Amino acid sequence: MNPINKQKPHTLSLFCISLILLSGCSQIEKPSASDPWEGVNRNIQSFNDDLDAAIMQPVAKSYRAITPKLVDTGITHAFSNLQDIGVAVNNGLQAKPKLASMDTARFLLNSTVGIAGIFDVATPMGLEKHEEDFGQTLAVWNMPSGPYIVLPFYGSSSARGLLGRVGDMALHPITYVGAFSSTGVGWGMAGLRAVEIVDTRADLLGLETVVEQAALDRYSFIRSAYQQQREHLIKDGESSESLKLDLDIEEDLYEGLD
Repeated sequence: MNPINKQKPHTLSLFCISLILLSGCSQIEKPSASDPWEGVNRNIQSFNDDLDAAIMQPVAKSYRAITPKLVDTGITHAFSNLQDIGVAVNNGLQAKPKLASMDTARFLLNSTVGIAGIFDVATPMGLEKHEEDFGQTLAVWNMPSGPYIVLPFYGSSSARGLLGRVGDMALHPITYVGAFSSTGVGWGMAGLRAVEIVDTRADLLGLETVVEQAALDRYSFIRSAYQQQREHLIKDGESSESLKLDLDIEEDLYEGLD
């Protein structure tokens, strides 16, 4: 298993791989039939970029500066462990019982021996991290993707992806702890959500530099990267041989992000 993936979230790896592959051929594209709302989407992306530059990047940089690497890794693992519940359910919904059972075993092992998921003890034992969400499940159920959408605050998505986000929230345990608890606990769960968002953004620091250097048209570049990455995840990489990078290229990528 790639040792770098033990340090970085797998989704980040797949997304960045798509970006690097597109960097060699990125150019300004003609309007896409899959993006009929391009004008509105560009405005929303511009809003998101401004918001990210003004708030999220400074907060993420401060978080990285004050958080020891070991603690940061533990936080990332803990939130990833909670997501494994949804991963297991979605693998079951996609008729992948073997993977669903592996995800369940991974969650139970990391939640107990790994102390609430702070330590990833499952991966070294052969229970690798999988990336499944409800959007992928809907795709397996033959629901069409629909038009490309840029969501305020969230970024790239699609009509199917938007519905998938609702399903993902329904499968995330923090959603229920916050909704059916006292006010104090509810605010605590909101705080956990905020930490999760900041932790994820901190892991992506430097990615914007990669995009700016690689793309002539930032919007088209991000759209293409998102669509290729989603296709890769939906098809479990079976039809995306072009997304395979050797270890040296991936190491260079993460050095750039760091």
